[in-house]
Amino acid sequence: MIDQQSRRPRHSEWRTEEGFLDPDWMAHLQALIEAGAREDLRDLMEPLHEADMGDVLEALSAEERLDLVTLLGENFDYSSLTEVDEAVRVELIDQLPTTDVARGVASIESDDAVFILEDIEEPDRDAILALVPEFERLTLRRSLDYPEDTAGRRMQTEFIALPPFWTVGQAIDYMRTAEDLPEEFYQLYVVDPSFTLLGTIPLDKILRADRPTVISDIMDDDVIEIVADEDQEEAARVFERFDLVEVAVVDDSDRLVGVLTVDDMVDVIHQEADEDFRRLAGIGDEEVSDGVLDAVRSRFTWLLVNLATAILASVVIGLFDASLEQMVALAVLMPIVASMGGNAGTQAMTVTVRAISVHDLDRYNIRRLILRESLVGLSNGLLFAIIIGVVTAVWFANPALGIIIGLAMIVNMFAAGISGILIPLGLNHLGADPAVASSAFVTTVTDVVGFFVFLGLAAKWFGLV
Repeated sequence: MIDQQSRRPRHSEWRTEEGFLDPDWMAHLQALIEAGAREDLRDLMEPLHEADMGDVLEALSAEERLDLVTLLGENFDYSSLTEVDEAVRVELIDQLPTTDVARGVASIESDDAVFILEDIEEPDRDAILALVPEFERLTLRRSLDYPEDTAGRRMQTEFIALPPFWTVGQAIDYMRTAEDLPEEFYQLYVVDPSFTLLGTIPLDKILRADRPTVISDIMDDDVIEIVADEDQEEAARVFERFDLVEVAVVDDSDRLVGVLTVDDMVDVIHQEADEDFRRLAGIGDEEVSDGVLDAVRSRFTWLLVNLATAILASVVIGLFDASLEQMVALAVLMPIVASMGGNAGTQAMTVTVRAISVHDLDRYNIRRLILRESLVGLSNGLLFAIIIGVVTAVWFANPALGIIIGLAMIVNMFAAGISGILIPLGLNHLGADPAVASSAFVTTVTDVVGFFVFLGLAAKWFGLV
């Protein structure tokens, strides 16, 4: 039993000053879950935003997570499941009764419901949808029919559509009395009887107009719209380009089928950036909540590719094994050449991959970027050649060796700049994802070029066999 006289953390105490979940608050929550204190749990969780609830769910064990949702019952906000890792979300939904999940997804906005349902196996998803009221079921199925990562999957099907012949007064009266309006909206959509989009009206504009004003007289017919099967990343760029808060989504027949809002696009931008970041590191779709086997499976393939490229670099080193045996200093200095080239290549590659992902590159500036990265690589190569050349000459009391490593540094950093931009561009031209494949190829080029030039020059200069 929970001692009801014990100190309870106030609602403002669920996070520390650093923004983390407060340990005392979490301990109190876990004690309430263990005791099955349903009413106290509801009072404790009621002020939490869905994002805070998501953090709480991820912090709990699988058993505590299920108990919390069960104890909250109808008071559990299923939109908080959009704020947790996919593995946590799928595991929790698998454990919950189908009737509870159906009630939960029917109670939240359609875009959040689709986000939750799309990760569920189709038979289980069909079972859930079968228990959802017919109108909501049809709208959810329509969104789920669109391909993954498209605007149709991210759109919200709740919106306000008006005929052009209505007056402002009729529109305002409708919004005051209708019970099926979206929870939040920023503009109204003017449509004909077939739901073809004719124009839009921002809320501020309709609030400033006189009641007798006809809708068609104040609507904006220069409409920005997004096709439902357009990639969600392209939709996010439309928001960024035109500084939008909300935009219409139309089907292939130009009929209004939904809307996208800026909060959804912020999630898309974050998701796409996160995917690119993980792909650059070769970790696929791995989440923090994934188990050991999932993490191993996610990383193994790319590590295997890196092993193959590392073997190629080792083969190059093997060509000069006799030289290394005669001059140990070469083995000491080799990692410096490879490491500097690899870092320079990664910098150029990151700039290029980002430019490709945000569509900053076109035929007008590609040549300029290639020239810039080449000159940057050459300039840095010259600067670091002087630095490492002097250090090497003093370190090993061998000015010739300083000259050799300086020349190798210039060549390798120039090659790094060229490969860092040409490899991502080439992969993108071939239809491959440059964020996934560029890193291994760039590293291979800089390692092979660096080792070959450095060891080759040393062998020639010192007459090593």
